[in-house]
Amino acid sequence: MTHLFISDLHLSPDHPRLVRGFLDLLKQYQDKNTQLYILGDWFNAWIGDDYTAPWLGEIVQALKEFNQAGNQVYFQVGNRDFVLGKNFLNQFNGILLPDVYTLEINHQKFRLEHGDALCTDDIAYQRFRSVIRNPVLLGLLKRTPLSFRQKLANGFRKKSSETKQLKNYDIMDVNAQAVDSVIEQVDFLIHGHTHRPEIHSLGNKQRFVLGDWRADSAWILEINEQENSSLDFKKWTY
Repeated sequence: MTHLFISDLHLSPDHPRLVRGFLDLLKQYQDKNTQLYILGDWFNAWIGDDYTAPWLGEIVQALKEFNQAGNQVYFQVGNRDFVLGKNFLNQFNGILLPDVYTLEINHQKFRLEHGDALCTDDIAYQRFRSVIRNPVLLGLLKRTPLSFRQKLANGFRKKSSETKQLKNYDIMDVNAQAVDSVIEQVDFLIHGHTHRPEIHSLGNKQRFVLGDWRADSAWILEINEQENSSLDFKKWTY
């Protein structure tokens, strides 16, 4: 069995090469009994499970074929697609994971999360996150027209881009104490969000940071149970 971890694809109709890259990944791993874990920001924006479009339909069809071949897709929400839910995932038997999930592979524990909750130095973002992720507010938003949600998402993206340009680079990274506090009970921590692909050693533990997808490549983590759970953190090109 192959466990594959990716994040921060930021798929959208505006970036067809990223979409092609994801479709190529599904084909590449279709015959490897793959457990695919997508740790947030799968899409550049998600305005609701009732959204449909030809480019998205192609992705759903590929995911159906991927699942029918004996593979499984797991998804954790990110800061760009936190309203993505079970109605969308049910189309290809995808499984929605909680914000923090512990996976055990050959007696080793892996903590999975998107990573934005670890960026505790960014107080303004954490305040915004606590508001926008409120279940009551999310419930109200999902009842609004698609056109309104699209305008809202566009506004969020514009505001986020403007804010990032003004923030200190270090503030947008994870906080060391936050990492130490969550890695205590596991052997490995895997997350994305920061777009800073790297392997960090913390004593006898490791933190894998998955990178964001580019026009022709992406950083992915592959764990093969048949090869003594070997961890292969690699730059995959398409």
